Amino acid sequence: MGEPTTSLAAETKALREAYDALNRNDIPGFIQILAPQIERIEPAGFPGEGTYRGLDVVEAHFSLHRENWAEGSCEPERFIVSGDRIVVFVHVRVRLKDEDDWREGHIADVFTFRDGKAIQFRTFVDRQEALEWAGVDSSDAH
Repeated sequence: MGEPTTSLAAETKALREAYDALNRNDIPGFIQILAPQIERIEPAGFPGEGTYRGLDVVEAHFSLHRENWAEGSCEPERFIVSGDRIVVFVHVRVRLKDEDDWREGHIADVFTFRDGKAIQFRTFVDRQEALEWAGVDSSDAH
């Protein structure tokens, strides 16, 4: 996994803990990393596509969508620090309550930090697009 720079080491550790909380279905634990003025952007094609602003709105959004899961996880595979952003490569494997088949994919979440909290949380279907958006030099990503 990518090693965090000293400046975002605490944030990277907090993100690991946040994903652990999400995988335990602990939404309050997950959102602890988010700032009150968080902006959450989900890509087109996602069940919750769109932009959500504010901690209460984002918490309600996550709770609503997580309630549809029968089982599953979002496992971080790699953390890449770029300035005030952390790109997280995530392996998503979910089975929804009304389905027998698993949905599986590899995405990238990008968190922008200010004062130890994420002020923006954006998901990308295309990992390369996430790296470019976050300003990651391609040589730093491999």
